[in-house]
Amino acid sequence: MNEVPPLDTELKKVCKNCGAALHYKPGTTSITCAYCGHEEAIETTASIHELELQAYLQKMGAQSYSESISMLQCRNCGANQHVEEHYKSLHCVYCGEVLITEDLHQEEWILPGAVLPFQIDPKRSYAIFKQWVDGLWFAPNKLKKAALDPELTKGLYLPYWTFDAQLTADYQGQRGDHYYVTKTYRDSKGKTRTRQERRTRWSSAAGRVAGFVDDTVIAASVKSTGRIPAAVARWNLTKLQPFSSKFLAGFVTEKYTLPLQDGHLQAQQEMKAIAERWARKDIGGDEQRVSQLDLQLEEETFKHVLLPVYISTYRYRGKHYNFYINGENGMIKGKRPYSFWKIFFTIVGGLLLLFLLSYLFG
Repeated sequence: MNEVPPLDTELKKVCKNCGAALHYKPGTTSITCAYCGHEEAIETTASIHELELQAYLQKMGAQSYSESISMLQCRNCGANQHVEEHYKSLHCVYCGEVLITEDLHQEEWILPGAVLPFQIDPKRSYAIFKQWVDGLWFAPNKLKKAALDPELTKGLYLPYWTFDAQLTADYQGQRGDHYYVTKTYRDSKGKTRTRQERRTRWSSAAGRVAGFVDDTVIAASVKSTGRIPAAVARWNLTKLQPFSSKFLAGFVTEKYTLPLQDGHLQAQQEMKAIAERWARKDIGGDEQRVSQLDLQLEEETFKHVLLPVYISTYRYRGKHYNFYINGENGMIKGKRPYSFWKIFFTIVGGLLLLFLLSYLFG
């Protein structure tokens, strides 16, 4: 594994004019000061680094691309997150519980190789959330009031592993080709009729498929990111930028909890499914059966990437409800509570209206 200079992971960026904290400005390549307007360009490396997988599986990055980061773990839900010293709110982005500063500890982590910077700023995410809540039927009034508080919506970078490999797979299976035969039958009136029935002719098939698999994405936070709706967890990875900690300024960063080895095992299953799709395409015909698949992966590389979401947390009748907004494209999704009384009075009102109409036109 090649030695490289350690990357800067200092997240607290200070304005050289007034000393205030600098935050990343979504949709740009600069960090800015909210007080004096000073901006600084974010300088990144020329390319995104792909790390050799097998070397990391053996040494876990102890020699390069690995540093310590200060982490806070939520005592309520267990989410492991980095919070900057100047970050205003010390509350968990997932459950809203207070983060205890005594829980601050240092952890070793593999540095991100790339980051997809926020493309939507907090004001825009707040407007998206408010519009979505306003369109919900039977939502509690407290939820609508919560939508008016932008402080309840937090920006978070989620950790993911991505894996690349040169894939080769030998397969055995069967090819099915459809053909039709004419069958004679009598209908309910006794008349003779004919119909076409489909049959499948199976033949043995074997071969080899090969190709490059790029960016197999595996969620790297077992407890937290598993709850994010699939509709939100879709990002355009062509917008990835080489990692710079300046992109993280002003946001919370969650640390991965899925070990690299486990992420690799999940990626192997994903790649096996890809190889089977390739084999079916190679077999051709109308139907395919793959009975044996011998998978080989070479030149494997990986990277740790950070992807953006906004999270809004709401507590109703003792339960936590999380709402997620994709920080790149604005897709919103979440589980919402229902107001019992709104539903009750709607049903009662409908019954009264039905009774009144029945009385008037009876």
